Amino acid sequence: MNETGLGQLKQEGSLAGSGSAGDNEEIRVDYAHTNIIGQSGGCVIWHDVRDPNDPELDVLAERYHLHPLHIEDCRHGNQRAKVEEGTDYLFAVFKPVHVTDEAEVIITDLDLFLGREYVISVQEGDCPSVRAHLDQLHATANAVRADQMFYKIADGVVDAYAAALDWFNEAIDEIEDQVLERPSPETLQHIFEAKRGLIELRRALGNMRDAVSHLQRLESELIQHDMLPFLRDLYDHLARNMDMVETQRDLLSGAMDVYLSSVANRTNQVMKVLTVMGTVALPSVAISGLYGMNIKGLPWVDSPYGIWIVLGLMAITTLALLAVLKKFDWF
Repeated sequence: MNETGLGQLKQEGSLAGSGSAGDNEEIRVDYAHTNIIGQSGGCVIWHDVRDPNDPELDVLAERYHLHPLHIEDCRHGNQRAKVEEGTDYLFAVFKPVHVTDEAEVIITDLDLFLGREYVISVQEGDCPSVRAHLDQLHATANAVRADQMFYKIADGVVDAYAAALDWFNEAIDEIEDQVLERPSPETLQHIFEAKRGLIELRRALGNMRDAVSHLQRLESELIQHDMLPFLRDLYDHLARNMDMVETQRDLLSGAMDVYLSSVANRTNQVMKVLTVMGTVALPSVAISGLYGMNIKGLPWVDSPYGIWIVLGLMAITTLALLAVLKKFDWF
C-alpha cells in the first residue's frame, strides 16, 4: 500500500496490525467492525454496521454522500429486495433468512453500499448464518476490489437459503413418516406450519432473484466484467432454490393428501367394524324382541327347554351370519 493509503488508515482509526508495503504484499487492518484490505495500488474499506440506528451510519452517509432515502431504507426494515444506483455507488437490499428451532422462518434485511473503494454493510435483525459468514470474512477477507467483497457478502446471503431448505427437507421427511405411521391432528398442524414457512421463503426468494437479475444487467463501472459470471452463478443458485421450494410445496401437498386418505381410511375401518358388529347382533336382537312381546302361539313358549332352544337359535343364526360375512371378506 502506498504512503497515501497508510496515512488514510491512520486517520481511520487505531492500527491493529500492519505489514510492509512491498509489491503484492497484503496489508489488513482491523478495528471495531471495519476491515481495510489492500495491496499496493489500492485498498478496500469495508464498514460493517451492526445496528442501523448507530450514529456511525450518519457519519458514513455524510462521508460517502449517501442518499437520505437509502439511509431511511436501512433504518426501516421489511424493505423489498432491490438494487438501486446512487450518484457514485450502488445500494442493494438483500433478504437473509433462517429457521428457528420453533420452525419459524425469520427474514431480515442486509443493506449494502458499493462504492469504488468501499463497501458498507448494514444489518437489520439477526441472522446467525449470515452473521457467522460476515465474521469469517472479517477474519479471512482477501478481496482487493470492492465489487469482489460485495459479491462475497451477497454469496453468504444466498447460501443461507440452502440451509433453510435443508431444514425443510428434514421436516418434510419427518412429516411423511408421521402421515404414514401415526397420522394425528398434530401432523396436520405441522403440515400447515411448513406450508406457511415455504410461502414466506418463496416470497423472499422471488424478491432476491429479481434483485440479483437486476444487478447482473446493470452497466456500472463499479462492477467489473470479470464479476458477471459470479453474479450469474448467484442467480442460478436462487433459481434452483425456487425450484426446490416448489418441489417441497408439492411434497407437502402430497403429504396432505396422504393424511386425508389415512384419516378417511381409518374412519372407514371404524365404520366397517361397527357395521359388522351391528349386523352380527341383528338376529339375536330380532329373536329376543319377538319373544319379548308376550303374545301367545310362539314356538317353544310352554316348553321347559324353551330358553335353551331360543339361545341356540340365536347362536346358530349368529354363526351363520358370521360365515356369510367371512365369505365376503368383511373381516
